[in-house]
This record gives sequence, C-alpha cells and structure tokens, in this order.
Amino acid sequence: MTHAQTIRDLLKEGRPLVLGGVYDGLSTRIAERAGFEVLFVGGFSVAATLLGEPDLGYLTQTEMADTARRICRLTSRPVLVDADTGYGGALNVTRTVELYQNAGAAGLFLEDQVWPKRCGHLRGKQVVDRSEWLAKLRAVLTTRGARDLYLVARTDARAGLGLDEAIARGQAARDLGADAVFVEAPESIAELERIAQAIPGPKVANMLEGGRTPLLPPAELHALGFDLIVTPLAGLMASARALQSVYAVLREHGTLRGHLDQLMPFGEFHQLMDLDRHYALEENLKGG
Repeated sequence: MTHAQTIRDLLKEGRPLVLGGVYDGLSTRIAERAGFEVLFVGGFSVAATLLGEPDLGYLTQTEMADTARRICRLTSRPVLVDADTGYGGALNVTRTVELYQNAGAAGLFLEDQVWPKRCGHLRGKQVVDRSEWLAKLRAVLTTRGARDLYLVARTDARAGLGLDEAIARGQAARDLGADAVFVEAPESIAELERIAQAIPGPKVANMLEGGRTPLLPPAELHALGFDLIVTPLAGLMASARALQSVYAVLREHGTLRGHLDQLMPFGEFHQLMDLDRHYALEENLKGG
C-alpha cells in the first residue's frame, strides 16, 4: 500500500487528521516521537532554516526535493510536501512529481499563485488563470501513476479575487480528481463554513499562529467540515524563540551552567538520535 493510500484510509476513520509540521531531520525525529500520523514539510519553514530567507519564492524545486528526501528517510510516516506552484508550467510539474516520488513523499500541495510565490498569509499575492492551475493539477494526476501521490489542490484566490472564485476553483479541482482541497487564508469562521459547505470531499485547514485565519481546535474544524489540519509553523517558531533565548543567555553569561533547564539533556538527545543503534551497527560491522 502506498503512503498516499495510508492517508486516504486514515481519513475514512472519520476524525480530524492533525499533521506535524517539520523542516529538517531533527524536527522530523521529534514530531515522530510525539506521535503524529502524517507529517508536512512547508516551504516557509524550509526557506527559513535552509536559506535563512522569507517565503518569497527563493526556494527551488530541487532544494525542496532534497529536503523531502532527507526527511522521508528518517520516518515511516506519510510525508506531504509543499510543491509551491510546481516550479513552472505543467511540464515542470511532471518533473516535480518525479522528484518528490523519488524522495519518498506521500503527496504534495500544489497552488495557483504566480511565481515567485509567497507565504499565503503575506500581502501581494497574485494567482494564475484557473485553467493554468487546473492544467498543473492534471499533470500530477496523469503523471503519478501506480507509485501514487496524494494531491492537495491549494488555491490562494481568496486574497486577490475573492472567496467566490476561491470556492469555484476548489470545486473545479475536486471535480478534476484532487484528493483534497485547500482554500488558503479564509478570514473568519463564516468563510470557513462557506468553504466547507460548498466543496465536497477532504479539505485542509491551515492553522497559522498570527495568520489571517481564526485558530480553532481540530474537533471544531472537523465539525465544520475540515479533515486535514496543518499547523506548519509551530515547531519552527518555537525553535526560533528557544534559540533566541539560549543564545542571549550564552552571550550575556558566557555559559549555560545556571540555565540547564533550557536544554534537552545530553543523554536524552542521544536517545532521540538513536545513538545506541549506531553503536551496535558499528560493532557489527567490525565483526565484534
């Protein structure tokens, strides 16, 4: 069974599926330890951690695919990966599909923004014609083959063209055969309700702390009609705050001797890295 089918089967259980937002090997190990059934790799977090840049289209197709490969090798959980706009036209999307499948991704998010795209909760977004986006979605559906990919069709039309157009695009994507629809950045519970009522099938709710969409708990979102709940930036923002705090202490005092409570213990970190398994492997390779 493919990882994409695993996601479909989990959604049949009739409960919200909360995705753990990850961006590198360390965050992946921690999210898996926390018990998330499905992981999500977002371009915002990868741009920040890999490049140190904002989510304004700096990140490339191959950088995302390489990140996905590093993450997927560390987990048996399905991993959904942000594919931004597909990094070009429909032909480029077919290469994105190949790269992501080879990386081990369970599926991808494909949006309708003009390239270079930007975070869905930033100003200045523009979207391509509906037909161009649908052609890209069709490219995924016709290219994924038996290896499969879970296709999340994301539209950012709410900001520039209004909610009616965003819903119409979501309906068209669903009719085309997308596994799930993601209308980005609705700005009220009433808008969430309209989206859920108008678009059949699985839907994504993006819970971005400080973003445009109201933060609601998974049970409430599921009652509204949303099935996949992604909180993509919580781990990143928590890590940034922790680094900022510990570096400030270290800069001021030159040591963390009096602030060890801010750190994961050395031994626990080795457990997280599965160090004993590597020691055992090393001994086995020596023949000892």
